[in-house]
Amino acid sequence: MKIIVFASLILSNLFFAQTTIPDDYKKVPEILDNTELLYPFIVPGKEYSYWRVLTNDTDPEKAVIYESQMPDFMTINEPLPEKGFFQQCIGNRCFSYILACKKERSVYFSNEQQLRDFIGTVDNLPEAILLIQTYGFKIDTSNKLSGSYKIEDQYIYLYASKSKGCPEMKESYFIKINRRTGKLESKNNGVYFKAENCNQNVSQ
Repeated sequence: MKIIVFASLILSNLFFAQTTIPDDYKKVPEILDNTELLYPFIVPGKEYSYWRVLTNDTDPEKAVIYESQMPDFMTINEPLPEKGFFQQCIGNRCFSYILACKKERSVYFSNEQQLRDFIGTVDNLPEAILLIQTYGFKIDTSNKLSGSYKIEDQYIYLYASKSKGCPEMKESYFIKINRRTGKLESKNNGVYFKAENCNQNVSQ
């Protein structure tokens, strides 16, 4: 079994070594590594008079990540949902969700599919990065093979990353996004980083 795993890693690395980034791809700006900075760039798929992104923090002021302009006369008081998207832990400030106002009624978006529905058409790079995150991919700007992009009229192309195991192992993926439908296609390019032990937190 160990021989099979070792051989598969060698083949994966050989395949990865042959992967090159085309010259017309740009490096994803490092600031877009931060998920919370992506939300202001969302252009919702439907018209909402107001929307905001929150965490499940029990402090209302600390819970708000992003808030669109809200009419002075409007107030929304809603209980916290039990679940959300990008679940990181169990407890306080462990997931995010969107609360929107449509035709004077509040609407929740509290899982990955609902976030995709809220985004709708993929208008820009930050929306594309949010979309791939709902499928478990990440942008790692420390390496071109995990943090590069190209935008065309019909598609957005990304090189992104997925991590697994302990010690941590990162794999490069080539992703093609249909901007109109949000449909995603991906191809594994192989391992580009492996930590030496479980406590190591190093990117390259």
